[in-house]
Amino acid sequence: MTGRGLVGIGVAVVAVAAAGFVAVRVAGSTESVVTSANPLIPTTHVVAGPLELSVNAIGDLRAANTAMLMTPSVPGTLRILTMVPTGTAVKKDEIIVELDPTEQIYALEQAKSELAQAEQEIAKKRADSDVQTAQDKVDLLTARFDVRRAELDAQMDKDLIAANQYAKRQLALEEAKRKLAQIEGDVKARAEASKAGLTLLTEKKAKAEMTASRAEQSIENLKLKSPIDGHVIIRENRDASGGMFFSGMTLPEYRVGDNTFAGRPIADVYDLTGMEIRVKVGEADRGNVTAGQAATVKSDALPGVPLQATVKTIAGMAMQNWEGSGGPMRQFDASLSLKNADGRLRPGTSVSVIIEGKKIDRVLQLPLQAVRQREGKPVVFVQKDGKFTATPVKVLYRTESRVGLEGIAEGTVVALVDPENAAKAADKPASPAPGPGAVK
Repeated sequence: MTGRGLVGIGVAVVAVAAAGFVAVRVAGSTESVVTSANPLIPTTHVVAGPLELSVNAIGDLRAANTAMLMTPSVPGTLRILTMVPTGTAVKKDEIIVELDPTEQIYALEQAKSELAQAEQEIAKKRADSDVQTAQDKVDLLTARFDVRRAELDAQMDKDLIAANQYAKRQLALEEAKRKLAQIEGDVKARAEASKAGLTLLTEKKAKAEMTASRAEQSIENLKLKSPIDGHVIIRENRDASGGMFFSGMTLPEYRVGDNTFAGRPIADVYDLTGMEIRVKVGEADRGNVTAGQAATVKSDALPGVPLQATVKTIAGMAMQNWEGSGGPMRQFDASLSLKNADGRLRPGTSVSVIIEGKKIDRVLQLPLQAVRQREGKPVVFVQKDGKFTATPVKVLYRTESRVGLEGIAEGTVVALVDPENAAKAADKPASPAPGPGAVK
């Protein structure tokens, strides 16, 4: 066989292999189309079938009933004498933390001493007042007797006695009346002064009683008791760093012997018999979540043990949440009540939640990425005669991966990407390879 014949056979073999490769490529990718005007664009068909409007979310467990224990409002530094460790199960009114009451005991003893002194002063004041009242009665009686005697002396006929004697008796009567009036005024003033002094001593006693009562209450408040049944979580001691704190800093928990101040949150009590789950629902899934829906919860703390929950509330206003490079995403806060909470679950742990939405028996549907927005309206790119045309549709339902829609026929082939963007990306020239010694 000549060299030209061998070359011809080789060309034929290459042509057959290329044709076979193209056939296999087309057969293995029935939902892609290649045209001279478009690059390889993935496509799919509009199908009709059931669509379940379930919502997947990640949430965190929270106790439905919690109580925070704070140090009481008492002056000075407070030292921790006793404290139960984190994780301890406690009953209502059980002492969680006991603080040093030395200063309050001193204040109580001082208040009791002032109270006893005030009671003795009141007793003395009342005795002195009784003595003075008796003396005032004697003085008044004497002054009235002197006035009466002077009146009798002044009634003597002036013709029977000398004129100067008569005038003298008149002056004595006036002096006796003046002295009686003065004594009456003095008695009244002393009575009012005695009453005022007794009132001041009574106020002093009341102040001492109030101080003693406050000291007793402070001593009682230094015993921090649990208001509910639950488990104790001791908080971090932020005073341990001298008031300095930065993000990521690790602080120790409060321990026996630590000092703290009034108004510091020192421990929390969580009622684990009722647990809630807080999740964030995306704006696209908001319409698929309503109060009362059932949900399935899975926790890494209980592998293989599904838990049942019910949607309790769903927020009516969205919150903006920035995540990654996708820009702002609006989310709605939702809470779920956990049924038959397991005692091994702890607040703060993450769980995965599947909120079971209603099931649509038959609806036209496409993958979520097949629907695009044009001028604020949803469209799909329908393939016809090797070209793609933007066709408006109406979205009825939306899940994380699928959309239910109308306005397009079943079996229609649509693009999974935007053909125009794909064409621009295909036409963009590739970057030249770096030369020898080039630094990337």
